[in-house]
Order: sequence, then C-alpha cells, then structure tokens
Amino acid sequence: MKIIDLEPGDPRLVADMLPVLRELRPHLTPELFAEVYAEGYGQGLRFSAAYDGDGRCVGAAGWRIVAGTCDIRKLYVDDLVARGDARSAGVGRGLLAYLEDRAREAGCRLLDLDSGTQRTAAHRFYFRERMGVIAFHFGKELDAGDG
Repeated sequence: MKIIDLEPGDPRLVADMLPVLRELRPHLTPELFAEVYAEGYGQGLRFSAAYDGDGRCVGAAGWRIVAGTCDIRKLYVDDLVARGDARSAGVGRGLLAYLEDRAREAGCRLLDLDSGTQRTAAHRFYFRERMGVIAFHFGKELDAGDG
C-alpha cells in the first residue's frame, strides 16, 4: 500500500479519493468537496489517499494539525475511511500509522478524532488500535438564521 498527500487541484482528489470519502460522507458532491477543501486548506486541512498495489484508491484521510491550549499541538483526523471492499485488509491501520508518523514529525502530543456514536464497528477498530475515549464531544446544530 502506498499513501500520498493530495494537494488542492490534484485531479486524483475527485477521480480517486472522493468516491472512497463519500462512503463516509455521502453528502459530498465534487463541487461541495472543492469548496470545502479550498476553504479548509487555509485552515490546515489536508487529504491523504491510500492506494493498493493495483493503483486503486482504497482509503482516504482528511486531517489537520491544530494548536490550542488544551493539547498544545495535535493532529486531528476529520475523516478516516477504507473502501468497503478493502476493509479488514490493513488500510485503516496503515492510514492511522501514517498519520501518527506525521503527528510525531510535527511535534504533536496527540492524535485525535471524533467518531459518530452509531459507528460501533469503527469504535472497535479504534480500540484495537490502542485509542481511548478521552473526552465527550458536544455539538449543537445551528439553523442558517442562528448565526
């Protein structure tokens, strides 16, 4: 497996990675994805794609390095997904190891992610990868007129 970072404008973002990412984020259209990445890139958002030996994209990770008072510096994983027919083949583990290496190189103290409460299979995977539940994440959805 080969993992590469994809910069804005790289045609592989939409052609290769977006179909895999849509397994986790089905609401993303190519246009919305381009808008989000254009805005998010300036905020540190990056995408990495995992390719198998046949050159097929089998995994995607969206991530950023964040500085803050709580953890000082962490690598936050926005998205982590393996293609459905490539799950349990080491893709998720490979992506997490890649991101952990990136975090260490950047001097991060923590590799952090949120996972929806309904994603129990993902939770089992994260526990197997020696990740723990270290906080509750709270959110409040806002109507467009609320802010």
